[in-house]
Amino acid sequence: QVQLVESGGGLVQPGGSLRLSCSASGSIFSIYEMGWYRQAPGKQRELVAGITSGGSTNYADSVKGRFTISRDNAKNTVSLQMNSLKPEDTAVYSCNAQIATMVSRDYVMFYWGKGTLVTVSS
Repeated sequence: QVQLVESGGGLVQPGGSLRLSCSASGSIFSIYEMGWYRQAPGKQRELVAGITSGGSTNYADSVKGRFTISRDNAKNTVSLQMNSLKPEDTAVYSCNAQIATMVSRDYVMFYWGKGTLVTVSS
């Protein structure tokens, strides 16, 4: 079994910052790409940022220059530093990881955390 657990969401004023973290645990053989997605009320889920095991990153245009994704491969964690937050960043943020387990080392599955709510409001 593999679990992803997010932390760090909350209420912040426009212009403020938050840092989200996600920890993967369980019978993990290898973690490939990790990422953060978000879903705002009434909207489809969208990719916010992704990072490969080698550290290559990609970002949604709407967050470039404001958000930074990073990971610690030794700790199986991924983080999202969010600066200059805007009301339109309000959403449930979910962690995603492509993981091969100890039982199925050649088979990569997508795992999701339950999500953490980020509210940007004055």
